Amino acid sequence: MTRLVVGITGATGAIYGIRLLELLRSQGTVEIHLVLSVPAKRTIVEETDWTAADVEALAAHRYDNRDIGASIASGSFRTAGMVIAPCSIKTAGAIASCHTDTLIARAADVTLKEGRPLLLVVRETPLHLGHLRCLAALAEMGAAIVPPMPAFYNRPKDLDDIVNGTVARILDRLNLPQTIVPEWQGTHPRPPGARDRDA
Repeated sequence: MTRLVVGITGATGAIYGIRLLELLRSQGTVEIHLVLSVPAKRTIVEETDWTAADVEALAAHRYDNRDIGASIASGSFRTAGMVIAPCSIKTAGAIASCHTDTLIARAADVTLKEGRPLLLVVRETPLHLGHLRCLAALAEMGAAIVPPMPAFYNRPKDLDDIVNGTVARILDRLNLPQTIVPEWQGTHPRPPGARDRDA
């Protein structure tokens, strides 16, 4: 079974991590190793109807963010990669500077040094130059920066569609199956004689 490490930090957008966990659990082919930061537990309660315990119950394995001796803190523990969703700028900065005093940052550092996929769903706006430099450094180190930017070409009807759009991109980037957002098939030509709406 594929192992995947998932971190959820205190940035707004806890629903991205929760939806990712729900979909992975429903597939039954991914062994989820989950770390919630202390701020994440607060954000989950503030933003959703979930409790931190209910979110943790979606994972096969759960870790304390202070436990830097956990299995996922070692490169010898093989995984398919790691996703931090959402990823706070604080956590992104820690990873970029190799400041690994939390398990989330340490597991991310291990993911990078072992050449495994690291996806950071960075949730902050607007971004100042320091943020951009941090994200550029992470990209240079091999991380994939996956900000939750909604796409509208698939005509989202509600918030769930927008959340699913980002989560689908995460799964696609990890080469994991997903059916929540169909593969793009290109635009469809307009019938002959059709007029633009603004014409």
